Amino acid sequence: MFTDEYFMRKALNEAHKACEKDEVPVGAVIVADNRIIARAYNLTETLNDVTAHAEMQAITIAASYLGGKYLKECTLYVTLEPCLMCAGALYWAQITRIVYGATDTKRGFSLNPSSPLHPASTVTSGILETECAALLTNFFRKKRRL
Repeated sequence: MFTDEYFMRKALNEAHKACEKDEVPVGAVIVADNRIIARAYNLTETLNDVTAHAEMQAITIAASYLGGKYLKECTLYVTLEPCLMCAGALYWAQITRIVYGATDTKRGFSLNPSSPLHPASTVTSGILETECAALLTNFFRKKRRL
């Protein structure tokens, strides 16, 4: 049986790929009908593009796969709470569900007093939170030592 934890582990695999490329380790997968239709991770350093967040990459891949811009009946699994930019893109994509691991206490969309998400979107937080947060914490700890 596919669970939120199962798909979040797939997103964590993507985050580890980002870490290997010295990118901030955030990974994402988009699921439709219990099938992963998009896998992505942060590419902001690689592409020299501040918008190349894991969620943005995953949205583009999923839309291409589906042949349309709307991600209705899709779920995004992402290791870190989406920022306001990504939340806005998820709004326009009309994604049905967002599941994230670690809370982003500095730039997460939930800091915004009015929800930037589509009214039909639902959110589940804290899935594998400890593992998701630890990956980020360890990444930045190593960066500070260099």
